[in-house]
Amino acid sequence: MLRAAIAFFVIALIAMFLGMNNIAGISADAGKLLLFVFLALAVISFVVSLFTGRRAGPRL
Repeated sequence: MLRAAIAFFVIALIAMFLGMNNIAGISADAGKLLLFVFLALAVISFVVSLFTGRRAGPRL
């Protein structure tokens, strides 16, 4: 999800450079939305792992 947010921001920068302001605005908004969703899920995952005491990931 973080890669998608970065990709949308890159598309927004390219579109803004080429003068396509509508596409740049839509792409930047989508990138912001994905970034905030990613951050919210990361915080929720961190808090849940604190309460459960489990590590997220495969056991070796």
